[in-house]
Amino acid sequence: MDTKKHSKRLSYLLRHAPEEAGLVLADGGWVAIDDLLSGLSHKGWGMTREQLQLVVDTNDKKRFTISEDGQRIRAAQGHSVKVKSDPVATAPPAVLFHGTATRFLDQILAEGLRPMSRQHVHLSLDIATARKVGGRHGKPIILQVAAAEMHDAGIAFYCADNGVWLTDAVKPEYISQV
Repeated sequence: MDTKKHSKRLSYLLRHAPEEAGLVLADGGWVAIDDLLSGLSHKGWGMTREQLQLVVDTNDKKRFTISEDGQRIRAAQGHSVKVKSDPVATAPPAVLFHGTATRFLDQILAEGLRPMSRQHVHLSLDIATARKVGGRHGKPIILQVAAAEMHDAGIAFYCADNGVWLTDAVKPEYISQV
């Protein structure tokens, strides 16, 4: 089984296009696993519950969360579709990091970080993770975000199930290059 291919398919459906598999995301982005498996089968992407569990367990970015009762699944973060949820704001660490491609640097320094097609700006706990993310888009550059300072100014932060930090936007004054 190609777990990477299945992970990409799950990400696509649970983050961007649930309707393509006849899915409706409940509050928090949850969907019944039985409905997901049925939707995958309908698209010709069939997978067993055991294969689904393997994809979730082996995903290096921990993109998916299975509910405690084992009946539902969701993408941890990264949704481009609107997901109704009531996340709990959490005090972030003093600094967080954002990896991007060098070609975006001037625009980011002028306008700040925006979620673009996603619901939130994604921030990493460490430089290595940010570098890996930035490298997906070209030559990477790492930005440091003064998260505690933002939090002190009343800006909310959320920590996703997989440890990715989320916020609505980051103004330029809170950004510096690493």
